[in-house]
Amino acid sequence: MTEILIRPARMDDAPALSEAGARTFVETFMDGFGIPYPEDDLAIFMDQVFSLEATRVRLADPAMGWWVGEQDGKLLGFANTGPNALPHPDARPGETELKRLYILKEAQGLGLGTRLLKVAMDWMTEHGTGAQWIGVWSGNLKAQKLYAAYGFKKAGDYQFAVGSWMDDEFILRKPA
Repeated sequence: MTEILIRPARMDDAPALSEAGARTFVETFMDGFGIPYPEDDLAIFMDQVFSLEATRVRLADPAMGWWVGEQDGKLLGFANTGPNALPHPDARPGETELKRLYILKEAQGLGLGTRLLKVAMDWMTEHGTGAQWIGVWSGNLKAQKLYAAYGFKKAGDYQFAVGSWMDDEFILRKPA
């Protein structure tokens, strides 16, 4: 087995990113945390966020940053950043957000999440003009602990839509 490589995502990664995103979402939030998303709401969300077309559109957006972690050609996780879109009164234009940091279940515990977070934060520092933001599910204590170790603090709450289902999320902020 070779070392895990982190590299910028390419358009030809779109199928693997779509599959990994959908799989990680289900493994983490439904299987891991037991969130009972209704089937119709989950289907709407998966189509909007993880369909191949939606992934290609986001990958083509020049305002976004994307990285994959892969080993022997297999995608194990990814990070995605871009302009901040979290609903917080202190958010300002030019600030950045970690949109997603997803690691496949079999790759968790290898340090890949931390490595991808560091790459994403470097991008946010380089491309942003202020604070860095993250939205995280309120029950995901492991992710919250990781983000806190890198200077993110809770700044608020919001509702994250999965179809018509609303998840309670925390807004984390790291000042510039």
